[in-house]
Amino acid sequence: MDNMSITNTPTSNDACLSIVHSLMCHRQGGESETFAKRAIESLVKKLKEKKDELDSLITAITTNGAHPSKCVTIQRTLDGRLQVAGRKGFPHVIYARLWRWPDLHKNELKHVKYCQYAFDLKCDSVCVNPYHYERVVSPGIDLSGLTLQSSAPSSMLVKDEYVHDYEGQPSLSSAEGHSVQTIQHPPSNRASTEPYNTPAMLAPTEASTTSTTNFPNIPVASTNSTTTWTGSRTAAYTPTIPHHQNGHLQHHPPMHPGHYWPVHNELAFQPPISNHPAPEYWCSIAYFEMDVQVGETFKVPSSCPIVTVDGYVDPSGGDRFCLGQLSNVHRTEAIERARLHIGKGVQLECKGEGDVWVRCLSDHAVFVQSYYLDREAGRAPGDAVHKIYPSAYIKVFDLRQCHRQMQQQAATAQAAAAAQAAAVAGNIPGPGSVGGIAPAISLSAAAGIGVDDLRRLCILRMSFVKGWGPDYPRQSIKETPCWIEIHLHRALQLLDEVLHTMPIADPQPLD
Repeated sequence: MDNMSITNTPTSNDACLSIVHSLMCHRQGGESETFAKRAIESLVKKLKEKKDELDSLITAITTNGAHPSKCVTIQRTLDGRLQVAGRKGFPHVIYARLWRWPDLHKNELKHVKYCQYAFDLKCDSVCVNPYHYERVVSPGIDLSGLTLQSSAPSSMLVKDEYVHDYEGQPSLSSAEGHSVQTIQHPPSNRASTEPYNTPAMLAPTEASTTSTTNFPNIPVASTNSTTTWTGSRTAAYTPTIPHHQNGHLQHHPPMHPGHYWPVHNELAFQPPISNHPAPEYWCSIAYFEMDVQVGETFKVPSSCPIVTVDGYVDPSGGDRFCLGQLSNVHRTEAIERARLHIGKGVQLECKGEGDVWVRCLSDHAVFVQSYYLDREAGRAPGDAVHKIYPSAYIKVFDLRQCHRQMQQQAATAQAAAAAQAAAVAGNIPGPGSVGGIAPAISLSAAAGIGVDDLRRLCILRMSFVKGWGPDYPRQSIKETPCWIEIHLHRALQLLDEVLHTMPIADPQPLD
């Protein structure tokens, strides 16, 4: 090294302990000493085989960026985040906080032009040199206001399952059969040109707008999606959040450009699916602990399009369902512990005739079973669990898509039942009928679609804090400590109409 002017400055040839001790002296104090030491030790060990990069790091930190330094890189993880001491966060944000800006927010980092491996460039390696990033604060942004919610995305240093480090790590083994997999939906600050006129809600944003495993655009109207899922078990989505421009808070059309119409346009040009009057309640919410329902089902009036489900104790109802007030004599310590982390919970919002959006207000992720999100991810219905990160705002139910699905499934079931009945009667199905060349087993399965199968299209399930599926020890949502089931009444109303106009034929008894 050419800058040995500072006494006792180590080099890459020194012991890890000496290097860590020296780098610890330059931390800014935003994190605990334990966390800082773990983060620095982890980085130094990763760089021990890359002496020039380790020297660059030492130079940058010990001179406070006074000398030019090269990229300091670590391997990019599947979801882009790094786990340190049981907490996960974007690596460049972790180290920029540690050595430069302890109050840094994730959306405030911009890499310098000469950085070749900046986080946003989505290379296989990520540069964590704090002096290869600049802090950019949007005009008009109130940092003091942001801190109210920043305990959740502290550079995504959220203990997704509070104490269990290993559960926060995506499993790397390949999926088997039809096992449920976790698809991640972090918040994003994807910019757009068109303001989105809904009540504004300030939320922290991620440093990057997309991850390396984003899905391509999947048009809502397409029925034969060939999209493949590009992650091993986890992938990132980009829900919308408010965006600052010229000091004004704006909302933008959700998610991918061309993926959805802005809601005000959608509502202006789409007639209602049904002329049937809207239901008195737009949804009902049942709360469960493991496989037991706790408390009464909570009904949300259509006059309250936004409802909050949280962990507090106000019993007054209306537009707020407080789970903290509900007692259960069979509640275990594990359930009690999980309930403590529900916090501000989630906001469910009904838009238009019956589309549903979710905003995660909790400091912990929520996990959602949504056929709509399955389809958007190019997955089979029920084949994935969707992890919605703190501050994310995402569409989880589309009424028109659901209506199309229930019509198609009901028609398929009716045609299959008719073909099956014809086969039993000895008639040979014509070339235009279902099952003319189909194997008997698929015909039987299609005929077996019942009302319960169609009702599932109208239901959302959501677990607080704890996930399920192959990435977690719990295989079913009924093994999670606290979860809710949301019945969407307009969708159930439409299903009732479909069943009346296209009854599913029951097998007739033989004479």
